[in-house]
Amino acid sequence: MTQTTTQTTPDASMTTTPAQAVLTRHADAETCADPSSVMTLLADSDTPGSGFTSYRSTFAKGAVGAPAHFHTRATELFFVISGSLQVLVGEEVTVLEAGDFLAVPPHTPHAFAAAPGAEADVLFVFAPGLNRFDYLRLLGRVMRGEADPKEIAESAERFDNHYVDSPAWRAALKISAGSADRA
Repeated sequence: MTQTTTQTTPDASMTTTPAQAVLTRHADAETCADPSSVMTLLADSDTPGSGFTSYRSTFAKGAVGAPAHFHTRATELFFVISGSLQVLVGEEVTVLEAGDFLAVPPHTPHAFAAAPGAEADVLFVFAPGLNRFDYLRLLGRVMRGEADPKEIAESAERFDNHYVDSPAWRAALKISAGSADRA
């Protein structure tokens, strides 16, 4: 698949630059699983034609997702396909519902989990991309007890994933856990 893009330069001359489309068939996509979610890896920044990273995660009820963190180089985009996703942005916690979209700019602390009592199916995109598939694979290995959690901390710069403490997120998770206990 090739797309041709025409751009006008300041001197009004025309140039044509071929761009490559990115297609990942569901049957060919790699999946990574941990006890509470399945990640379908769609395109990493080293995928030909891609300047972004994208994956889809399905979260079980009560799935914790990612702790508070930020990225220094990428905007992280969330699109909720179905279910409900609880998110932290800065110090505000809210719930995204099916069809909701969120863009979190660089340097903004954020976190996410399945909303209390809900499952979530979410499309994630990082722009610009950074080869993150190895990070997602590492997360799965840590969650399954196959890798040391220290490896995540040691990979912060490589994967542009910087963890921070968030009292607001800790409080939201505590409330969520209490809701699950009463259910």
